Amino acid sequence: MRATTSFSTTDGLSYGLLGLPLAFVALPLYVVLPNHYATEFGLPLATLGVLLLVARLFDAFIDPLIGKFSDRLFARSPKRVLNVGVAAALALWLGFVLLFFPPLKSGYPLLAWASLLLVLTYTAYSLLSVMHQSWGAMLGGDAAQRSRIVGWREGLGLVGVVLAAVLPVLAGLHVTAAVLLVALVAGCRAWRHTAAPTPEAATHAGSVWHPWRAPEFRQLLLVFMPNGIASAVPATLVLFFVQDRLQAPPAMQPAFLGLYFISAALSIPCWLRVVRRLGIARAWLIGMVGSIAAFGCAWQLGAGDTTAFLIVCALSGAMLGSDLALPGALLAGVIARAGDQGRAEGAYFGWWNFATKLNLALAAGLALPLLALLGYTPGTRDAQGLAALSMAYCLLPCALKTCAAVILYLQLRRLPTYGSPTS
Repeated sequence: MRATTSFSTTDGLSYGLLGLPLAFVALPLYVVLPNHYATEFGLPLATLGVLLLVARLFDAFIDPLIGKFSDRLFARSPKRVLNVGVAAALALWLGFVLLFFPPLKSGYPLLAWASLLLVLTYTAYSLLSVMHQSWGAMLGGDAAQRSRIVGWREGLGLVGVVLAAVLPVLAGLHVTAAVLLVALVAGCRAWRHTAAPTPEAATHAGSVWHPWRAPEFRQLLLVFMPNGIASAVPATLVLFFVQDRLQAPPAMQPAFLGLYFISAALSIPCWLRVVRRLGIARAWLIGMVGSIAAFGCAWQLGAGDTTAFLIVCALSGAMLGSDLALPGALLAGVIARAGDQGRAEGAYFGWWNFATKLNLALAAGLALPLLALLGYTPGTRDAQGLAALSMAYCLLPCALKTCAAVILYLQLRRLPTYGSPTS
């Protein structure tokens, strides 16, 4: 396996650019879609929650198989990976368009259509994401370089998130779909100019379960899961919180989301400097603690507190940079220390994405029906319903992130490599 000895700005742009459309499409799929189907088509929250839970669980459970398939593609040649990536990008765009512009507008036909298109779109997204993540992990390097590789991917991804937060409101979903197509084409072309890894997957006989044999991988997931759910719950509920709890005008929605993700993008270089001084895991722990402190302030906000929420968005967004740039770099280090670099990245990232999707599935499938049970409905001004919304949006994520921080702190004491700047 050839490890990249340096990773220049040109390398970062070539590899990371595909992260822009992948993140661009993720925000509408995971944040805008629930609100869109509830408000535009009148689907009940409980029904929508079950639909999203089932679709996301399917998406999560196929990721390990996608990871193994990715390893087999890398075993043949990086060129084969790139060709399959282009096909997946096309399927992703078609699924997005047909999902947001369904020919069926109500009832069971709409549910059936949405189910089918969610499966198509999620599968294409997962395949493209796993192959792209695996490519980056195969480039190798020390902790600082692994963080830079992930930082470029996630940093450009945040640019995509900001665009996705602004375009649907300012220009509409038709323009959003057109921009997605352009971004996918540009990302795939840039990916073709990235330094090609020399994987050894052809000589690796490990099964899809192989990553679970690495103790550090299991321990890392113990942190990643509660931390991921802590991020997925507010991502699912943010538009409901803005519309009903803050009662902010629609024009403010891009400002909230845009500031949150711009702050995250701008913070990534700072987190990379922290990594060089303290190591990846300690930097991530600092980000978790800061996120709890910043995001917990939103609990007391009410109607009209838009300026205060902008401050919360900026502070919590800055902490989000650590969640985006550092866990993936930690995983790359785990793969290298397990002796699986260039051999089984697809399997590892398949299970990693399985955990990510499971977080999103639990967030939608549990939070939305729970809110309905507690008396919240979109557009409500009922005090009990709004209190339930604030609790689910603010306090529940802080509690989950606290659990993740405690687990990571305990692992720092048991696993010295987690805290080493060079690990």
